[in-house]
Amino acid sequence: MARHLITSALPYINGIKHLGNMVGSMLPADVYSRYLRQRGHDVLYICATDEHGTPAELAAKERGLPVDEFCAQAHDAQKAVYDGFALAFDYFGRSSSSQNVEITQHFARRLNENGFIEERAIRQVYSPTDGRFLPDRYVDGTCPHCGYDKARGDQCENCTRVLDPTDLINPRSAISGSTDLEVRETKHLFLLQSKLQHEVEEWVSRHEADWPQLASSIARKWLTEGLHDRAITRDLDWGVPVPRDTWPELAAEGKVFYVWFDAPIEYIGATKEWSDLDPENRDWKSWWYDVDTDVRYTEFMAKDNVPFHTVMFPATELGVREPWKKVDFVKAFNWLTYYGGKFSTSQKRGVFTDHALDILPADYWRYFLIANAPESDDSSFTWEHFTATVNKDLADTLGNFVNRVLSFSKKRFGEDVPAGGEPGEAETKLGEQIAELLAEYESQLEALQFRKAAAALRALWSAGNSYLEEKAPWLEIKTDKDGAALTLRTAMNLIHLYAVVSEPFIPTTSATMRQAFALSDDTATWITPDEARSLTGVPAGTPFTVPPVLFAKLTDEDLETYKERFGGEPA
Repeated sequence: MARHLITSALPYINGIKHLGNMVGSMLPADVYSRYLRQRGHDVLYICATDEHGTPAELAAKERGLPVDEFCAQAHDAQKAVYDGFALAFDYFGRSSSSQNVEITQHFARRLNENGFIEERAIRQVYSPTDGRFLPDRYVDGTCPHCGYDKARGDQCENCTRVLDPTDLINPRSAISGSTDLEVRETKHLFLLQSKLQHEVEEWVSRHEADWPQLASSIARKWLTEGLHDRAITRDLDWGVPVPRDTWPELAAEGKVFYVWFDAPIEYIGATKEWSDLDPENRDWKSWWYDVDTDVRYTEFMAKDNVPFHTVMFPATELGVREPWKKVDFVKAFNWLTYYGGKFSTSQKRGVFTDHALDILPADYWRYFLIANAPESDDSSFTWEHFTATVNKDLADTLGNFVNRVLSFSKKRFGEDVPAGGEPGEAETKLGEQIAELLAEYESQLEALQFRKAAAALRALWSAGNSYLEEKAPWLEIKTDKDGAALTLRTAMNLIHLYAVVSEPFIPTTSATMRQAFALSDDTATWITPDEARSLTGVPAGTPFTVPPVLFAKLTDEDLETYKERFGGEPA
């Protein structure tokens, strides 16, 4: 089986993430990782908190904590939420790790040796009020391209254009709010991306046909506009230090690397963190160094991260002139909005992941988000849509099927799977239908088409309900007890199949369904379409229990409560 390296965009350390962050990177990566593991592939799913940069310093200052202590606490808080969502990372690291410092500094030295880093004197914003140079994110103002009045000094989150602080109209200090700003000269390191443009273009050309149109179009847009040399150091107290052995003057000034230089390298750094926990059995370089034909590397991210992963990080890897693994497939997502508007912490609008787990178990959210993933366009979260999806798909289609079958069988045949007669035409027809739907489900997961995969999974669940309605064992038992027993046994085999193949989407519920059957040797990691066709995985005589209600239906009162708590339609 193939080896699959999977990474999702690093969640920034500053605050708990909202549902849009979850569905735009980590959750689909988890679904895909789980599926591949079930199919027998060797999978390494790596993620980490992105801990450097100005927002971390500002947040720590606001909390009255040293920045390293703030980041440690925030990392643990985020990890607890991701555990609650059952994200099965192989390792969840930290970009402030010593491993990332070591590898980032190695990359910088090699780029310098190869002529792709240059020290330049630049004019930078200085705040007399704050007594310091202001890095890009310490400067706010109006975007010169779209007029958005809350643009940051590195990028406008409204139009996604990359900026320099000096580009902003009416700039102000993000620390003090002062508009008394000056421009003074200082020195920084620049990554000479312009010298790597041709190589990046050739590399993108070899891969973009396989990527989603969203990813390839963003990469191509950046390349068409031309790659510009980019400052990769900042005046901050927190970050990967510029190595003193290579740039002693800048190191003495306390320069650190730009967060977007070291953050992608943390994918490698986190893998080394994972390896260092068990060095005798784990080899981080076997996943990252000189492995182009052995490992398939898939990245998951929202569209604002695409330029850095399809252009800037590949340029860095190419310039190092070492055989580091580069991404094979970039799965990019659009935005998940809240009633068509942005999630907002300050305005208390939208659902954040910790609050989501406060009100409902993770599987409700996992299924809804993947079934409505913003793949081809932005998608909107509304409580009405969420409630309808939970009630129709999870409570009625899946949950009610499981409860009806097991409760009725226990009542009429006891606590063992009934035997009944031999499968007939209805069971043969069902087996063919299940095999076809399962093949479609597999195909869409292989293609990383998550909404289509969810539709195929929903169709699998619906097929069981259609079979049950057609056979109507509650009527069948009055005239043909063996026929009713066969129907229920077949339906129980469907429940077990659902338990196995639904695991990438709803792992906790899948485990509950699977544990309902006391199978002596239930080692199946997957059920193939050919295996599913016979529907005989749970033999007659197997003891079973009726689990608690899998999914509670949400009421109109629930809907109103959620809207009142989290805010409704944006103004």
